[in-house]
Amino acid sequence: MQHLDVQVVEQALTWVNQGEDVWLCTVLSTFGSSPRAPGCMMAALGNGRHIGSLSGGCIEEDFLARLTQGTLNHGIGVLRYGDDGIGGPKVSLPCGGALEVLVEHFPAEPSSQEHLEVLLYSLCGQRSLVRRVDLVGGDRTLHDDESGGARVVRHPDLSSVQIRVGPAARLIIAGVSPVSVICAEFARTLGFEVIVCDPREDAQAGFHCAGIDFRPVLPSLVIGSPGVCHSGTAVVALTHDPRIDDLAMMEAVNTPAFYIGVMGSKRTSEARAQRLRRSGGLSALDIERIHMPVGLALGSKTPAEIALAVMADIVRVQRGLARHAL
Repeated sequence: MQHLDVQVVEQALTWVNQGEDVWLCTVLSTFGSSPRAPGCMMAALGNGRHIGSLSGGCIEEDFLARLTQGTLNHGIGVLRYGDDGIGGPKVSLPCGGALEVLVEHFPAEPSSQEHLEVLLYSLCGQRSLVRRVDLVGGDRTLHDDESGGARVVRHPDLSSVQIRVGPAARLIIAGVSPVSVICAEFARTLGFEVIVCDPREDAQAGFHCAGIDFRPVLPSLVIGSPGVCHSGTAVVALTHDPRIDDLAMMEAVNTPAFYIGVMGSKRTSEARAQRLRRSGGLSALDIERIHMPVGLALGSKTPAEIALAVMADIVRVQRGLARHAL
C-alpha cells in the first residue's frame, strides 16, 4: 500500500465524522498500461472535493462529473474505463490501457465510521485485513488476512470482491547525508511515508525536504519504538558514521521490516559485519537480513545514482523479485 492511501482513508473518516457522505473508489484491476495499481484508492464528496487518484487525471474528471451530476447514488458498483468504454464510461486512457474501479457509498453513519476506522488501523501497520465487498447485496465485511495473495480477487461469478489491506509503505532513513536527502525525495515520490532521523545539529541544519518527517534523535531510538517498524517498513542507514549506522542496524534486525540496508563499500561492509557480530551480538541470520552494501549494483558514483540504486532495490524486494530476475 502507498502512504497516499492512508491520507485518503484519514480524510474519508474525517468527512464521515463531520456528517458528510463519502464515495470511496478502489482500483480493482488494470489491463495494459495503467498509472495506478490494483488496491489504490480515492475518496470524494458529492460536491466534487476529493483526495487521492485513480489515474493521470482523465478518469477522475469523468468520475467527479458523474458524482456531482448525481448519477452515482447507488451504494456499490463497478465502473470500467478504457477499451473504448466497452460496458462502461466512454473514456479512453492515453496510455491505451483499461481499468476497473469499485465505487462505494459511505453514508454519514456509525457503520461507515467503524469500517473506515478499522481500515485506517490496518493501513497504519497494526493489522493485515481482507475487505470483502458484496457487489450484489452491498454488504462490507473485514477479516484477518491469514493467507496472503493478490491485492484484489474477484469472485468467479463477479458477485463479490476481496481486497487485501495492509501496512502502507514506510521508509526510515538513519542519518542525514547527500544520499539520504535525495533518497527521501525519491521515496516520497514513490508513495512512501518517509521518516529521517539524525541527532547531529549540523545535519539538522542542512536537511530541507518538504513533506518528510524529520526527527532530531538517534535513529535507533525511533526504529526500536513500538509500532514504528511494521512489515511494510524499509530501514536504511546512509551516513558512513558507525555511531549512527551500526546502532540503527542493531535495532532494525529486531523488527519485521521487509528491507534493512546500510551504505558502504564491500570492505566497509565486511568490517561492519564483524563489528555487529562482536559488539552488537548479532547472529548470522541477523547479518543475512542486512543488505550490505545497500542497493542494486548499478555502478553508482554520485549521491543521486546511489539513492536511485537504494530505492530500486527496496522496490525490488517490496515486489518480491529476486536479483537474478531483473
